Amino acid sequence: MAGFTVGVTAARRAEELITLLARRGATVVHAPAIRIVPLVDDVELRRVTTELIDAPPDLVLVTTGIGFRGWMEAAHGWDICDALTDALAATRILARGPKARGAVRQAGLCEEWSPESESSAEVLARLLEDGVDGLRIAVQLHGAASEWEPGTDVCEALARAGAQVIKVPVYRWQPAEDPRRIDQLIGQIVDTEIDAVSFTSAPAVAALLERAKSIGALDNLIASLRDRVAVFCVGPVTATPLRRLVIDARYPQRYRLGALARLITDELPCLAKQYRAGGHHLSVRSTSVAIDGQLKVLPPAAMALLRRLTATPGMVVSREELLAELPGGGDDTHAVETAMARLRSALAAPRVVQTVVKRGYRLAVDLDAAVT
Repeated sequence: MAGFTVGVTAARRAEELITLLARRGATVVHAPAIRIVPLVDDVELRRVTTELIDAPPDLVLVTTGIGFRGWMEAAHGWDICDALTDALAATRILARGPKARGAVRQAGLCEEWSPESESSAEVLARLLEDGVDGLRIAVQLHGAASEWEPGTDVCEALARAGAQVIKVPVYRWQPAEDPRRIDQLIGQIVDTEIDAVSFTSAPAVAALLERAKSIGALDNLIASLRDRVAVFCVGPVTATPLRRLVIDARYPQRYRLGALARLITDELPCLAKQYRAGGHHLSVRSTSVAIDGQLKVLPPAAMALLRRLTATPGMVVSREELLAELPGGGDDTHAVETAMARLRSALAAPRVVQTVVKRGYRLAVDLDAAVT
């Protein structure tokens, strides 16, 4: 992973993912897209909890591990955790996936059923198939809704099917308090200054898209995520809003941070653009290039030129076009010649980039070598 830069948008357990990637040699840019606002002191949560203790529901739907654990912690703070646990032990429990299931079991309870997919739609389909008319169903909510987030409104669907729904508002998602880091990450994605970005929750995806929309960068962000910056998610639920935008979001078979880190490690190097040029093998990253297996970190201006040349390998790119790619732009093509000299010096392979007199420069791809 040396030479690769990965954006991490996680708020919770971010250090764990960052450590896993850094140990593998990656450079990590951390920009939390969201923050979790616990409702431990919330009057409504306590009221609902007391209601469920006094009159246990027929069924409880646990949607997230962190939310259920937060609920238990809040009840412990109010000194009613044992009473809540006893009430839930007397009812049917459905858990939306392995994380929610793990939290239920950690509390000493047992779920009746849980899908491996972590899909709210699958849970809803199961409930509707079994029939919910006349049932009191407690649904642990898992954050604010967004136009980007996947899923059916489970509470409304259950109510339409005849259930009495009791909403349990354990916590909510909110955008990061300081948007500067996420703005910087959006800029790095748009400018292809990172190789990949990772997401560990659908709300984080939603927050990134919402922020990009608010600063007028949404179209450019989506275009970059589709074609230039790899996207990795912890699971299919997280990937759903991205795939709806025709973004190829990859995720591991096991929806865990360790599996996510391994997937990034295994797949990202294979996604790097490979070229044979001037008798050398090039593997291009966002801020560096491996030439014949040796990593070369390039200055921003040199990297900008190489990125443009590799976009149309073998074709001549004019000095004016290259000038437009340089950080800061300008109107003097001499800046291109200076940056080109630095690029060739950094590569230590003068035949990789060919000067075409009075026309510009080209990546001197070997005609008998495939470009991948």
